[in-house]
Parts: sequence; structure tokens; C-alpha cells
Amino acid sequence: MSVLVFDLDGTLVSSMSDLTATLNAVLVENGHRAVAPESVRAQVGQGAKALLQKGLEANGVAWTDDDITPLFGQFLTYYEAHIADQTRPFPGAIDAMIQLRDAGWRLAVCTNKIERLTHALLNALDMTRHFDAIVARDTFANAKPHAEPVLGAISRAGGAWERSVMIGDTATDIDAARAAGIPVVAVDFGYTQVPVSDLGPDRIISHFNELPQAILDLRLSS
Repeated sequence: MSVLVFDLDGTLVSSMSDLTATLNAVLVENGHRAVAPESVRAQVGQGAKALLQKGLEANGVAWTDDDITPLFGQFLTYYEAHIADQTRPFPGAIDAMIQLRDAGWRLAVCTNKIERLTHALLNALDMTRHFDAIVARDTFANAKPHAEPVLGAISRAGGAWERSVMIGDTATDIDAARAAGIPVVAVDFGYTQVPVSDLGPDRIISHFNELPQAILDLRLSS
């Protein structure tokens, strides 16, 4: 079976508003200044700890792991309570997934969000039902850009890696796909600070209504 492996934040869902609001709530609660969303944009797909690190750096704090640990717990608690206040699927994402599933593809999520938050978000948005496998940062020993979670998502979805494709928005996703030996489609509306064309994906889309054709083109060229 063939599997489409989707990144979550910045690829399937627009989540920067809720993530930045959570970061700023934690920063302000601990005596720091709030930060602008664009200043942490590149960290959105890297997990909560990367966001906290960037937020502290923006405040001139030379952080250590001992600084991050208590803030991380606060971040998880606040974010889980506000996980879908403003987060929504990107336009056309659900329709494209349904179309591709009807065409015979299996679907998986592979994200660097932790499992607890990944399932909470997908459930809140009624998206869980679309996926044959959901893999998060802590599902396996390694997270993206390592190949393990991508290959694990494909395996759990009942697919074969040589017939699968990754869809993502950052170098982390593209590097993970390369490590797994599968082609990758990049969206150009996600959370990377450099143009995705600079990252060398196999195809680039600007809207999810372009994804089925991009997948077909990859199949025809392989």
C-alpha cells in the first residue's frame, strides 16, 4: 500500500496563533516580554521546547535545561487548554485528503509535537478519523529529521516506504523524507523562514487543491 505522510503544524494546520499565544502567556507569567509571532515562526514545527528557547533568547536570557523544564510543563498545560482556539486546517486540506484516500492512498501524520498534544489537536479538529497512523515526537526513540518516525508512520499505516510520499513545510520534513528514502512535497505557506524552493523538495504546492496533481506527477516521474 502507498502512504502519504503529513507533517502537522504549518502543513495540515495553521497553528502559529495558538502556539505563540501559549508561549507569550508562559513568558509573561514568568516576568519576560511577549514576542512577535514572526520571531518564532521557524521554531513552530520543532516542538514546545524550541519555542521556549527562542522566546527566552528574544528576552536576552542565556537559558539552560533547568530553565526550560518548569516552563515546558506550564506550556503544555496552557496549550492543551487552548489547543484549537484559533488553529484550523489549511484551506483545502481535508478535501485533498478525502480525494487521495478515495484514490487508494493511506494517510499518516508524522509530527514533532508530542503525542498528548497531537491527539488532543486532531481530536479537537475532528481530523483523527482521516488517518491510518499518527506518529508524534515521542512515539519512537527518534524524532524528525531522523528517518525512524517517517518509516514508522508508513509501517503503522500498513504501507511500503518505496511507494510513499512525505508532505511538509520545513527543512526538518524534507530532511526526514530524504533520510527515509521517499519523495517529498513541500507547501509554501508553512513555517519556514527560507523559501521552500531553497530546500530542494521534489514538488512545491501553494494550495492543497494542487496536491493530488503533485502526487500524480511524482508517480509518473518515478
